[in-house]
Amino acid sequence: MTRKRVLSGIKPTHDSFQLGNYLGAVKQWIELQQEHDAFYCVADLHALTVETDPALLHKRTLASAAQLLALGVDPERCTLFLQSHVAEHNQLGWVMECLAGFGEASRMTQFKDKSQKSGADRTVVGLFTYPMLQAADILLYQADYVPIGEDQRQHIELTRDLAGRFNSRYGRTFQLPEAYILKSGAKIYDLQDPTSKMSKSAGSMQGVIEIMDAPEVNAKKIKSAVTDTGREVRFDEKEKPGISNLLTIHSVLSGRSIAELESEFAGKGYGDFKAVVAEVVVEYFRPIRQRALEILEDESGLLALLHQGADKAALVAEKTLSEAYRNLGLVQR
Repeated sequence: MTRKRVLSGIKPTHDSFQLGNYLGAVKQWIELQQEHDAFYCVADLHALTVETDPALLHKRTLASAAQLLALGVDPERCTLFLQSHVAEHNQLGWVMECLAGFGEASRMTQFKDKSQKSGADRTVVGLFTYPMLQAADILLYQADYVPIGEDQRQHIELTRDLAGRFNSRYGRTFQLPEAYILKSGAKIYDLQDPTSKMSKSAGSMQGVIEIMDAPEVNAKKIKSAVTDTGREVRFDEKEKPGISNLLTIHSVLSGRSIAELESEFAGKGYGDFKAVVAEVVVEYFRPIRQRALEILEDESGLLALLHQGADKAALVAEKTLSEAYRNLGLVQR
């Protein structure tokens, strides 16, 4: 039986993944690779839509790959590569740009939101054409499913529209991908603002648990987490959002139920509770961080692994692009 193919990517825009990244996406990538033909990339080309320091981009790209490996993305079970190592992404991206209408590109929510914030003069064209490159990322690998959050559904709809348009005009070339909506699972909130989602784009990183932070840094962040004026450790998102968030974090990493944790900490104060949550987080990510650092120490070994992944990805990408070019009427080299 042929395994269904999945494709997903992550941008190297920060030094470290944070807890929300892991639980919301990467943890489920690891599960998907068990039963699917999985292609995972570090989307370094997509990171260019904001002004970037070259040395920092290089560092963050390798750090992202190392963290994926340390967290459990397995090159024996999936194809892991850097987007920029497979030139066909850019080549098919141009084809998608020539298929997409200006109006439908203008309606993409992400572009509207970001361009309104920065203004027309500071908005790069790459942000406008970003969804077309993303469509190419997906269609190159004839992906059956694309693991995404609910907020990315619009991008998959555009990808399907472009694939269908190409197929109807030039002959069936692309698999129409389906959105694989990632399980929402536990919602993790900012430690300093437990009404806002924990995010890499937070104004301050004091409320964000970063995988690559030193253990003592994350411990301090948890012990400094905002709570309420009471003392009772119980789950109540409305009245006790801070404590509820810490209970959720403990539960998802320890595998213990929230009810069990409420019982364990009955009659104990917030200080004792925070200390235990800090220990759970630190011990969960300690070996992962250590493994990522070891991988980064052997940069040549990491690059060799990524080159192997790019070679595997290119075999699929080259075939798809060649068929697309042929169906378009482009003269074959």
